[in-house]
Amino acid sequence: MSFLLRSPVNRQFLARTVGTLLVAVAAAWLCEWLRTPIPWMMGPLVAVAVLSVLGAPTESWIPFRNGGQWVIGSALGLYFTPAVGALVAGLWWAIVVGVAWACLLGWAFGRWLAHAHAQELAALTPAARRATTYFAGAIGGASEMTLLAERHGARTDLVASAHSLRVLMVTLSLPFAMQIWGVHGLDAAGTAVRDVSVPGMAVLALLTGFGVALMLKLGRANPWFMGALVVTMALTLADVRLTALPGWLTNLAQLFIGVSLGVRFSPAFLRAAPRWLGRVAWATVVMMALCAGFGTALAWATQLHPATLILGTSPGGIAEMAITAKVLQLGVPVVTAFQVCRLVAVLILAEPLYRWLGRS
Repeated sequence: MSFLLRSPVNRQFLARTVGTLLVAVAAAWLCEWLRTPIPWMMGPLVAVAVLSVLGAPTESWIPFRNGGQWVIGSALGLYFTPAVGALVAGLWWAIVVGVAWACLLGWAFGRWLAHAHAQELAALTPAARRATTYFAGAIGGASEMTLLAERHGARTDLVASAHSLRVLMVTLSLPFAMQIWGVHGLDAAGTAVRDVSVPGMAVLALLTGFGVALMLKLGRANPWFMGALVVTMALTLADVRLTALPGWLTNLAQLFIGVSLGVRFSPAFLRAAPRWLGRVAWATVVMMALCAGFGTALAWATQLHPATLILGTSPGGIAEMAITAKVLQLGVPVVTAFQVCRLVAVLILAEPLYRWLGRS
């Protein structure tokens, strides 16, 4: 840590990071006292986002965010027992339908943005306009879609802001909707192991670390989350029972993820394109309603609870929706499987579909 104190810039960075974490912890405790859903992610997210928009010097240290994703990926993988794995495998057709739905919905969202902002984006070339609205509408990871948009000459600030606002709105609204609905604790099966073992945690950290390193080397999306998830899932499906994860550790991971989402927002974020953000917000509300209807229909077809499929098909981020399912006990493996498969499929298909649509 001494290297952070060698210059005034590093000392300022450290002070901002520590100050942001103190605010985040206070917000999490407040949300626990208020009994809000997922307090350790929602409290920090809201508090840091508000301070960031007001111009406060908030900061998120990337290793903290990566560590949070590592822990959450490991925690979710512990739910995939052999019995649960068989259940998820039997839902392959529903997952395929969910992926197709996400691709169709993202395409429609992009087309609507192109129509609604034809005048505002008139200064861009036709190719840049199409890339901007297409990748802003795609329901994929914010960083990955922004990189793809940049490759095709889009306005990356609009693409990134659209994804950030969509994830924020879904993350804040769905947990409260589930709490009001009163569906907490429908899936109480839990993980394969209930007891925490320090040696087991050390082994699990080592093995998942190898998975993260492999994902990083291969250049995969969300490597810290996906590497830990895949390794822990494989171990749990093989009935290898190393350890559970302590609640304080998963709470801390949620806090880091909440902070990393909150710092994306700034005064410039709101000033950049208010009409764009307003229409993205309106479209996000419509998408959430459509996904709720789609998830309910899919639940009827699969005989699962609608709350599980609504989270699984929602247009939110994979980590945020999986955390919601974990804390509220709403079919964690099913939600995770739907969200992971959608993420992978959109990342694989988004650019080929963009090129094919352009040719046709």
